[in-house]
Amino acid sequence: MRALLLTILLTFGFTAMAQDNPIVVMETNKGTITIELWADKAPISVENFLRYTDNELYDGLIFHRVISGFMIQGGGFNENMVQLSTYDAIKNEAAADAPNNRGTIAMARTNVVDSATSQFFINLVNNDFLNHQNETPSGFGYAVFGAVIDGMDVVDAIAMVPTGRSGPYGDVPIDPIVITSVRRAQ
Repeated sequence: MRALLLTILLTFGFTAMAQDNPIVVMETNKGTITIELWADKAPISVENFLRYTDNELYDGLIFHRVISGFMIQGGGFNENMVQLSTYDAIKNEAAADAPNNRGTIAMARTNVVDSATSQFFINLVNNDFLNHQNETPSGFGYAVFGAVIDGMDVVDAIAMVPTGRSGPYGDVPIDPIVITSVRRAQ
């Protein structure tokens, strides 16, 4: 799959993107998800994600929020719903040319525009309402920083698991969906 994607990108002249954007492999207890990180579109978000990746801080965390027909969110809690201690929040790089389409990965955040730390989500559908509309807090959007290039079947399988409540949190998978590791492939 990756070879085919690179061939297509090179055929159409996207050599810088094909060569410069890092690829990460996310192993979960449901299968493998391969993600291209768009350093060319969201360098701060990619650097942030890779910092957590390189320090193996995603290992053992879970997809703690799963909403079928919307997104799956992870990178913040372990199986006991204990929150990861994070690095400082980053600048929100949401941009109109990087929409929250199916298969893209974006930084999760609070209502504060520049509050993203370790948590991310993978869009299950085109979530246009999460896109950058304007510079206001309600219109700023969520920064997309990459896309699944292999393993959307795994993402879709995660989206279908039964969920419930865990303490104050809703939409938590009843059986934990564990991120066993995230590693650079290149």
